[in-house]
Amino acid sequence: MRVGYGLVGPRRERHVVPAADLDALALPVGDDGVVIGVDAEGRSAVLGINRPTPYEVTLIGGLWTAQVLALRAAATGARVAVETGRGQVWSGLAQAAGGGQPCVTLHDVGRVPPQGASAGSPVLVIRDCGMRPPRGRVVAGPWQSVLTLLPYLSPTAPRLLRNSALVGVQRVSPDEAEQIGGLMNLPRRAVDSLPTLGDGVTLWCTPRDRQFVMTQGTDAETGLLGAARRID
Repeated sequence: MRVGYGLVGPRRERHVVPAADLDALALPVGDDGVVIGVDAEGRSAVLGINRPTPYEVTLIGGLWTAQVLALRAAATGARVAVETGRGQVWSGLAQAAGGGQPCVTLHDVGRVPPQGASAGSPVLVIRDCGMRPPRGRVVAGPWQSVLTLLPYLSPTAPRLLRNSALVGVQRVSPDEAEQIGGLMNLPRRAVDSLPTLGDGVTLWCTPRDRQFVMTQGTDAETGLLGAARRID
């Protein structure tokens, strides 16, 4: 025994890895977050909403998809604050989420209080404020992401799309598809597909990247929210 240092452990040679072999030890990163569905190859598609930097998302789509995202975000430990003018369509979800814990809270438009987001208590703010959502009092910040739901392309959409780090697009009209294609730099094939997307299918995109994702509800989600649908 060495005084003050405990027992002497077993003697082993040092573990040395040649620099050329370091790449073989790399671990995948960036695939943590909310599973939002599967891509065209059947692989899980993940949306990382809990971030140390501000993160803005715009979804041009249906209420069903936004509510599934809310449930799955809450399941990862995030608190979800919903800013909405139709609290009646969110009340059942808020009561069912979290097993009685207030992990999903509802607020009138323009009345979302500061959420106190932190690394240990991340927040997702969902803005369900219609075609012309006013500027929110609570904005994206560290560990607080904001998802704005638009039922269709609106006059405020270009500003929202330009300011968003990620945009989700579900089935829209051909005219809307053309406008979105120009704003998001989509290839012709993607633009032509937007008016034909099935319920539950979303094109998640940035000006440089894009991915089609199919979201299917679990048994619990389908029991609470019904089947996937684009139109509410």
